[in-house]
Amino acid sequence: MITAIRYDRTALRRDFIAGLTVAAISLPQGMAYALLAGIDPRYGLYSAIVVTAVASVFGSSSHLINGPTSAISLVVFGALASFDSEQRVEAAEATFLLGALIGTIQISIAFFRLGDLTRYISEAVILGFMSAASLLLALGQVGNALGVRDKGTGAQHILYRLWITLTQGDPLNYKAIAVTVTTLVLAVLLRRFVRRYKLPQFDMLLALVIVGIGAYIAGWTIPGADGKTLIAVSGAVPSSLPAPHIPRVELSWFRDLASDAAAIAFLGLLEALAIAKSIAHQTRQPLDYNRQCLAEGVANLAGGFFQCLPGSGSLSRSAINFQAGAATRFSGILTALFVAAAVLALAPLARFAPKPALAALLLLTATRLIDLHRLGYAMRSTRVDASVMAVTSLSAIAFGLDEAILIGVALSILLFVPRAARLRAVELVVDKDEVVRERRPADPPNEGYVLYDLEGELFFGAGPELERTLESLMVRAREQGLRHIVLRLKRVRNPDMVSLEHLEHFLKETQAEGVAVWLAGLKPDLVECFAHLGFAAWVPKERLFQQGSDEDSATLAAIRGVRAALSAQQSEQEDKLRYLV
Repeated sequence: MITAIRYDRTALRRDFIAGLTVAAISLPQGMAYALLAGIDPRYGLYSAIVVTAVASVFGSSSHLINGPTSAISLVVFGALASFDSEQRVEAAEATFLLGALIGTIQISIAFFRLGDLTRYISEAVILGFMSAASLLLALGQVGNALGVRDKGTGAQHILYRLWITLTQGDPLNYKAIAVTVTTLVLAVLLRRFVRRYKLPQFDMLLALVIVGIGAYIAGWTIPGADGKTLIAVSGAVPSSLPAPHIPRVELSWFRDLASDAAAIAFLGLLEALAIAKSIAHQTRQPLDYNRQCLAEGVANLAGGFFQCLPGSGSLSRSAINFQAGAATRFSGILTALFVAAAVLALAPLARFAPKPALAALLLLTATRLIDLHRLGYAMRSTRVDASVMAVTSLSAIAFGLDEAILIGVALSILLFVPRAARLRAVELVVDKDEVVRERRPADPPNEGYVLYDLEGELFFGAGPELERTLESLMVRAREQGLRHIVLRLKRVRNPDMVSLEHLEHFLKETQAEGVAVWLAGLKPDLVECFAHLGFAAWVPKERLFQQGSDEDSATLAAIRGVRAALSAQQSEQEDKLRYLV
C-alpha cells in the first residue's frame, strides 16, 4: 500500500536548504574523487549531477545522496590500472563503459529481488562500518584542515599517508587552521541558534558562506602574482554540463573490466544500503531494499551514457543532507540542480571556496555520525555484537571501507546461518486440564505415546539437527515400546528438499516398524510440499492435522486420535485375552 505524503512549503524549504548545503560539498568532492580515479575532474562533477539526480528519483531513502565516492573511485582507479597515464581518452571511455556494466549488474540484482538479502546484515556490522567510516572521513580531512598538502599515494594506507603528511610534509598553514577553527565554532554556534529558535537548518551553508567571504576580504583566497593563494581553494570548475554519449566498446575491455564491474556493483550496493539503513535507524523510515538497488543500477547505467564517474551512496553528503534537515528525496534532485547551476553560472566563484572550511564541515559531520549511545548499547548488549562491531571497525581502518563491508557481510552470514540452523525440539505433555505445555522434570510422561514440538527453519542447514532429533525419537520408541509419536510442526518454517527427505525417511521407517506418527499443526507450505511429493499415497490422511485458528486445536485433535487408537488397541487385546480364556 502506498501512503501519500503531503509536500508543503516547510518540506520544500528544508529540501532547498539541504540541497544547497550538499551541493556546496559536492563540487570539490566531485572533482577530488575523479582525480582519485585518475580521470578528468569534470567527470566527477557530471556524476554529482546525473547519478545524484537519477538515484534520487528512483530511490527509497529520503536522505541518501548518491554520486562519486572515495571507495568507488579507489576501485575504479585499480580497474583502470592497465591504461597508460597518457591514454586519458581511452581511460575515460573505459570508465563510462564500466559505469554501464555496473548499472546493468545492479539492475539485475534488483530484478531478481536479491536486495532483500541485505536485511540479514547485522546492525552491529553497520554500526561498526559507519563508525570507522566516520573516523576515516575525519582523518582524510586533516591535511586540508591544517593547510598542508597530503603526501603519499592512494595505494598507501591512510594512517601512513597521514603520518608522512604531518612529519615530512609542508609546514602548518596557520591561516588555514584559523579558517578551520572559525568554521567549526561558527557551525556549532549556528546549529545551536537554529535549534533554539526552530529555524531552517542553514547552519552549515551559512558558516561556509560567511567564512568564504571573510577569507576573500582578507585576500587569502585571491591568487597572487605567482597564481597561488595563501590557503587552498576548491579550484576551477569547468562551465559545461554532461551531454549524451555512447561509451566506446572494445571486446578486450569487457574481459578486463568484467570482474571489476561485478566487485564495484556489489560494493556500491552494500555501501549505499549500509548508509541508508544507518540513517533510517534514526528517522524510522521504512526502506525498500530492492527499489534502492534498482535506483543505484539505473543511476550508474544512465551515468555511463552521460560521461559520469560510477557512483554510490556518499557517506559525507548523505550525512550532511540528513543533518541539514532534508525532508524528502527531492533534496537530492535539488542538489543535482544546484551543482549544475554552479557548474554553469558560478564556476568563477566556486573556486574561492576555502578547502579548510569544507574540511571543517566534513570533520563536524564525521563527529556527528558517531553515535556514542548506540556504540555503548552494542558493546553492552552481547559479546557477539561487540565483537562483530569491533572486527568491522578494525577491518575498515586496516584494509579500507570496501574490504570492511565484505568482511562485515561474511560475518553476518557466519552468524546468521548457525542461528537459523538451530532446531529446537521440546517434549510436551497434556495436563489434566487438557492444556498442552512443555514437560517439567516432575511431570510423568504421556501414557502410550510421546509428544514433541519442533521449532525452527527446515532448510538444509538444519538438516543434521533434524535427522538427529528424529533418530532419537525412533530409538526412544523402540526402547520404551511406544507405538505412537506426535510431532507438532506449527513452528517450523520454510521446508526444503533436505528436510523433507529426512521427514519422509523417518515416516517410512516408523511405519515399517509399526509405529504411527501423527503430524499436528501443519502449515499450508508443508501441506503443499506433501501434496507435490505424493505423501498422501502412503501417509494415512487421519494422521495429518492442519493448523487452524486455535493454537492447540490441531495438537489436541491429534492427541484425541492417538487416544482413540490406544483405546482400540486395548480393546483388541482384551478381546484376544477373553478368546484365549
